[in-house]
Amino acid sequence: MIFPDSIYALSSGLVPAGVAVIRLSGQHTRAALAAMTGSVPEPRMMRFGAIRGLDERLLDQGLTVFFPGPGSFTGEDSCEFHLHGGRAVVAAVLEAVSTLDGFRQAEAGEFSRRAFLNGKIDLTGAEALSDLVSSETEAQRRFALANASGAQSKLYRGWRHRIIRGRAMIEAELDFSDQEDVPGSVANETWSDLEALAGEIAQHIGSYRRAEIIRNGFKVVILGAPNAGKSSLLNALAQRDVAIVTDEPGTTRDLVEVTLDLDGIKTIIIDTAGIRETTGKVEAIGIARALETAETADLLLELFDLAAERSSLSLQNDVSRISIGTKSDLAPHGQATCDPDFIISVTTGEGVSELLSEIQRRALIAAGNFGDVMPSRIRHLELLDKCLLALREGIEDGALELRAESLRHASEALGRIAGAIGVEDLLDTIFSSFCIGK
Repeated sequence: MIFPDSIYALSSGLVPAGVAVIRLSGQHTRAALAAMTGSVPEPRMMRFGAIRGLDERLLDQGLTVFFPGPGSFTGEDSCEFHLHGGRAVVAAVLEAVSTLDGFRQAEAGEFSRRAFLNGKIDLTGAEALSDLVSSETEAQRRFALANASGAQSKLYRGWRHRIIRGRAMIEAELDFSDQEDVPGSVANETWSDLEALAGEIAQHIGSYRRAEIIRNGFKVVILGAPNAGKSSLLNALAQRDVAIVTDEPGTTRDLVEVTLDLDGIKTIIIDTAGIRETTGKVEAIGIARALETAETADLLLELFDLAAERSSLSLQNDVSRISIGTKSDLAPHGQATCDPDFIISVTTGEGVSELLSEIQRRALIAAGNFGDVMPSRIRHLELLDKCLLALREGIEDGALELRAESLRHASEALGRIAGAIGVEDLLDTIFSSFCIGK
């Protein structure tokens, strides 16, 4: 696809930096290279030299590389200027490119969007590139890289091929049932394969929660009565002062969170307001938020003072919990009113590292294998649900014409995940979430 205008952007992030990379793409790229560097470099070979504006003013000495289409990331002629990363240098080169005929600044995700429209990547690959750029932990990197390498796309293409093949065999039986080379048993074999496929898709859908944990984080909520040591524990786990700690009950009135990287898993630890009966409006709001957040937790740390009476927390769902007795340095273990899973003291450090190891263990179990192919977007999940529903409708007994139509709907739903069909209405939403220059 040939676009009328060419685009440019700073692709290397914020300046100042040691090196800045400015990317250009479009049909005017060759002319831009000739105007700013004197000639078009040999494809895919770095060339050092002067970079000038249209007025021949020297802007910088740097490296230039040219990627001719269609063998480039975007599928069209593109190039990169590798410059000194000072603000003035970058601003001068961007200004010079903006004065060239046919160029405008790229919108968010526009390079990736052009790559998609030119058939260089599919939508799952584009989304995986976005995840790779924004990855913070090893699990996120490996998960995004597997999808960017085509594992997810390959799986969905294979499933779609099986559905299309099944539909073709059924329609062949409808149209040529009187022919000897199209036996009626073909459809029976097809239904067996489609039933097996439905099970595979259902299992795949069930893995979405693991993907959500890898992408968004394992959510750990600290809950307990006022002065149970919640904020002190948060500070101890973070190894810095994140929350205010005082002897006054009700100090924490809103959610305070910190993000940790536990063996490659993004783990979000959330401190909450102390749970108690109160007449204070602000504190009551904080307690309501605490209980609401606890309902959506992946793991709940239920804290209580070893020397105080422990009250059980009432939550609507079955949240996984760890009971923790605190302040062991102030209350001898024998005085505990019940048997907790862990006994800790943030003052002496007793039990804190063991508790952190247990949180890490549970986070790893919840995330599972980082390299597994899983749905990585809610968009994928919704389309997989539609596919599975249509597939099961097709498997059920009924007129073959209607069952074949259900299979068509199932294959279309899978096709929309990778962008093979009917996704024009989604492109703005998908690529607008990308960073500028990608």
